[in-house]
Amino acid sequence: MMTVGSQVQGLLISLQSIDAILSSLAIKTKEREASEAFHQGALKTRKVIQEIQKRKGQIEFEEPQYQQT
Repeated sequence: MMTVGSQVQGLLISLQSIDAILSSLAIKTKEREASEAFHQGALKTRKVIQEIQKRKGQIEFEEPQYQQT
């Protein structure tokens, strides 16, 4: 059974992968409008990552049983 902490960690890994893919597409795409859309998507994903990281810290502080060992 996965703890909440491990589920949140898995979510962060997935979001970081999405960020990397969007950033790569922004660089590789030749069409300016598409490149900008990928770039904006990556920026928004980074904001979500930051918020999830903060929330993960709160979960671990409030409920120590969710801490990763």
